[in-house]
Amino acid sequence: MTAGSPFLVDLAHQAGMHALAVFATLLVSTTVAGGLVCAAWHRRLDRRGPNVQTQAPRIVFGLTMGFGGIVVAASAFAWIASQIAPDRTLGLADQALADAIGANVPSAALRFFATVTHVGDPSVLIVLAAVVAVVLWRLDRRALMLGWLLALAGNALLNPWLKQIFERVRPVHDHGFALATGFSFPSGHSSGAMVVYGMLGYVALRLLPPRRHVAVVMATVAVVLTVACSRIFLQVHFASDVAAGLLSGGTWLAVCIATLEYARRRSGTRF
Repeated sequence: MTAGSPFLVDLAHQAGMHALAVFATLLVSTTVAGGLVCAAWHRRLDRRGPNVQTQAPRIVFGLTMGFGGIVVAASAFAWIASQIAPDRTLGLADQALADAIGANVPSAALRFFATVTHVGDPSVLIVLAAVVAVVLWRLDRRALMLGWLLALAGNALLNPWLKQIFERVRPVHDHGFALATGFSFPSGHSSGAMVVYGMLGYVALRLLPPRRHVAVVMATVAVVLTVACSRIFLQVHFASDVAAGLLSGGTWLAVCIATLEYARRRSGTRF
């Protein structure tokens, strides 16, 4: 890069030159962090125990935090959307990262990502949606099944709608390991993986004993991050597409889980 390049563009170029190391570091750190947060949450619940008298303040606090989280996520999404033009700093950084990955990532790594990216394919997610729905129906967890299906259907409507609004062209690549059509922003694989595997993790937390919860959270984080990053390595999405997909999917996922948890706690019965 030239001496006059913006810092973000230079940083993206350096990240692309060492993309596999950056990915490995990110994967390990986020997976471990997810496991630690889950373990800490369980320890907190074990110490606190049930306390009905404090439910109202907790609901108010939870709704306030949820509203604030949505505002922050929407603001971040709006900023990304405003900066993705090819002549803006983020657009230049996206291209610098894609170019560096294309020049430095070996074909064996691309072949690996070309395989794992199918975990986020719409066809795979549809089959998974049906299988989980059938299992929940047979377990007589009808409300949880309804929440599962509505969460997935909501994201299936949201992502194409956002793509049509922004109409961003995909990055150009010629490695032959992946082919994607349609608009690029936000990434459908990223938002789909976030919502589907995030909800699958939530369903598992509801059905499995507490001793399995840390492993569930860590596996969920690893799958979502790997699918999302595979789109960048395969150069079918810019990094900002993936970030926006994770943001939109993560926000919708949080709304769905919060709604299900509120309904479950209000009902006072198995949900």
